[in-house]
Amino acid sequence: MRNSRDKAALPYVNVVLKAEKDSSFLLGTITNEAGRFSIAEVNSGSYFLEYSYLGFQTRIQPVLVGTLSPFLDLGGGELTEEARQLDEVVVAGQQADGPDGKMDKKTFSIANNITQSGGSVLESMKNLPGVTVGQDGKVQLRGSDKVMVLVDGKQTALTGFGDQTGLGNIPASAIDRIEIINNPSARYDANGNAGIINIIYKKNKQEGFNGKIGMMAGLGALWVKQENLPGIRPQYQRTPKLNPSLSLNYRKKNVNLFFQGDYLYTPTLNKNEFVDRFYDRGDTVRQQTKRNRNTTVATIKTGIDWTLDQNNAITVSGLFSSEKIIDRGDEPFFNAGLTARNRLWQFLEDELKTTVTTSAAYQHKFQQPGHLLNVGLNYTFHREDEKYFFTNILPDFTGYDSFKLLSDENVADLTIDYVRPLKYGRFEGGLKLRRRYIPTNMQFFPGLNSPLDPSAGGWATYNETIPALYGNYVFENRTFEVEAGLRGEYVDLRYTVNPNHNTYKSDGYTYTQPFPTVRVVYKVSGNNKFSISYNRRVDRPNEVDIRIFPKYDDAEIIKIGNPALRPQFTNSLEMGYKTNWKSGYFYSALYHKTTLGTITRIGTIVPGSTLVYTIFQNAGRSANAGLELIWQQEVSPWFSFNTNATIYKNTINGFTVENKYPVPTVYTAGKETLASGSVKFNGVLKVRKQTEIQLSALYLAPDLIPQGKIGSRFSVDAGAKKQLRKGDLFVNASDLFNTLRIKKEVTGNGFRYISTDYYETQVIRVGYSHKL
Repeated sequence: MRNSRDKAALPYVNVVLKAEKDSSFLLGTITNEAGRFSIAEVNSGSYFLEYSYLGFQTRIQPVLVGTLSPFLDLGGGELTEEARQLDEVVVAGQQADGPDGKMDKKTFSIANNITQSGGSVLESMKNLPGVTVGQDGKVQLRGSDKVMVLVDGKQTALTGFGDQTGLGNIPASAIDRIEIINNPSARYDANGNAGIINIIYKKNKQEGFNGKIGMMAGLGALWVKQENLPGIRPQYQRTPKLNPSLSLNYRKKNVNLFFQGDYLYTPTLNKNEFVDRFYDRGDTVRQQTKRNRNTTVATIKTGIDWTLDQNNAITVSGLFSSEKIIDRGDEPFFNAGLTARNRLWQFLEDELKTTVTTSAAYQHKFQQPGHLLNVGLNYTFHREDEKYFFTNILPDFTGYDSFKLLSDENVADLTIDYVRPLKYGRFEGGLKLRRRYIPTNMQFFPGLNSPLDPSAGGWATYNETIPALYGNYVFENRTFEVEAGLRGEYVDLRYTVNPNHNTYKSDGYTYTQPFPTVRVVYKVSGNNKFSISYNRRVDRPNEVDIRIFPKYDDAEIIKIGNPALRPQFTNSLEMGYKTNWKSGYFYSALYHKTTLGTITRIGTIVPGSTLVYTIFQNAGRSANAGLELIWQQEVSPWFSFNTNATIYKNTINGFTVENKYPVPTVYTAGKETLASGSVKFNGVLKVRKQTEIQLSALYLAPDLIPQGKIGSRFSVDAGAKKQLRKGDLFVNASDLFNTLRIKKEVTGNGFRYISTDYYETQVIRVGYSHKL
């Protein structure tokens, strides 16, 4: 704010924010030596600013604070004794995060999920709207597993650069909250047609030294769901769980130091699947796959926030994770009547996954609040060191086989983002450059009459370069919110294969594609909004999807990648409605997605063999349409609930593909359509002061899977939490009645199979966290 007579800045001008409705005082401040000011923590709504200064007439300025932009620039001007105009006025307001979130993002606090306290991030997602958690460590959003997972807003090898991985090995104790973004703007990477899950680590910003130390202990597999087939080693029972954690933070003046450390020890009955396979030629194979798993995960995240001055800040952080997995398993194969065992496969898998992530971020704040330049540099290294030993016992001989896999993933990202507040919104733009390099080596060591294929081993190298540019514009007034953006992405992928490989050759692809996003919100009233959005996204094959080496997790169902696999592109349209009232809210979304080049795994057999080879293929066109509903209600001061339902229909058009390994085999499928969905309920009862009990129930309807369907699933979780003077005490139980199991039916060329997996789902935990 300046004096019109001499253009000098006017310090100490009184600025008061008042409600438009009744002129009540809300917030106030004064201008600084440069004539500028900002007012923070302003909720969305209609207001006016009142300016008063000795020798100047009071001036009133209407102000609309929306929900899309945390900063607003109300323009510039001058003040004089006779006529006054506003100089640069900035009002900063941001809607607080909460379980209801915004219409473009839903935010959920880990602390509110009592039934899964002490578990993993994957388990904490079980009760979230639209999320389905699989036994294989995968999550689905609205029926699709093409989900991009971020950690503190960035992709890392800890959760995968393609499809998500590793969520079951991130302790929930380290996490502050989880964000679900179904329709991301152009500022996010274009991959992940189902949307984005952003996992935000804890970081305390209180002055001085503070922290929290915690311990969780648990017990799983309390009783046997299904007895073993005869002649194999016992399955795990009463498996112990331990999760000590430590969170520390020290803030003083312009420096903030933070540390988060977790150790997770979780033996589990990871798989206990019973399969009946039926072949068109009349053979029947009955088998069991029992996998006892011991997992230990150590994770450390630490860093420093350093405010150089009022306009410049640097954050440097690092994350280290070491995950050790030991699997001991048995796979007996019987005839139809279980009167003769044809084969026994016993295996030991020894795997070590090491992840190191470093990140440096620089932020420059211009004089205008909210006017920012952010520069980030991230590097991730992820090593997968896997050794696999198995004993192949047949009636006439015993073979001893093994293989070793070593894969090193190196990813470097450079990002530049620019944000400029406007009077009614903001503009943001930026660029990103990614370089990804993954050399992989597989060695096979076959024994007597081995089923291994040594000529399918060797080496392969994955090279990926992705530069991208984006621009995003946000506008908001009393009636409408508009967000429109465009991201341009160039991808150059090269997959170089060992020239001696018996089936596959080097391959790759390039593309330059636009990815537009549009979101329009109509404000029906202060508590009612209607939105419509469109975006285009891509799912690129991950390195493991095109990896050329056979994966012998199952002795007779063998997985292998496909270097000819190409990206799938998805167009999404969504309409949403949200209404709020004093004690709750209701949210609904109707959506439709169409995908070209659908990526799916196809299983085929070689004539004369019982081995099934499952290989990723582009199956053509598919669609996913559905409805998501969320209702949250505080019934009374002592009881509240949240219930949500997702109903969708998956459709896969007919297609024909050719699996090339181990010999060319053609597979043709007709059109498949199935309606599915889920219903979830979470109720919280405050039985007395500082004590809460939570009950969660979920039902998952039957759904489509590649070449078949998966059956319905149901479980109930319960938990209780007591807030003490210096900490929290909790106890909970997942799958309280031990009802959760996975049933599948799959049909391939010349075979079909029916399976039921009775893996470990019931776990009882008790834990305590203490504030330091």
